[in-house]
Amino acid sequence: MQDAIRIHVNGQERTWRSGATVADLLQDLDIRTERVAVELNLEILDRAVFGQRQLQSGDRVEILGFIGGGAAAKAKD
Repeated sequence: MQDAIRIHVNGQERTWRSGATVADLLQDLDIRTERVAVELNLEILDRAVFGQRQLQSGDRVEILGFIGGGAAAKAKD
């Protein structure tokens, strides 16, 4: 079994498995990669590197989800 590391995800400290990538984290959290932006230690990551970027103990990950929609139309009197 791989060693555990401590990371922060959206401000919450978590224990995670050593050797996990950002893509692994998102998959384990059931988060679809095409609908999020990921910031790792204040760096916005390109989706192309999610599978290569390994998490390290002490990393701070912020996962930002995109929400669709727009401004509501104003009703005319």
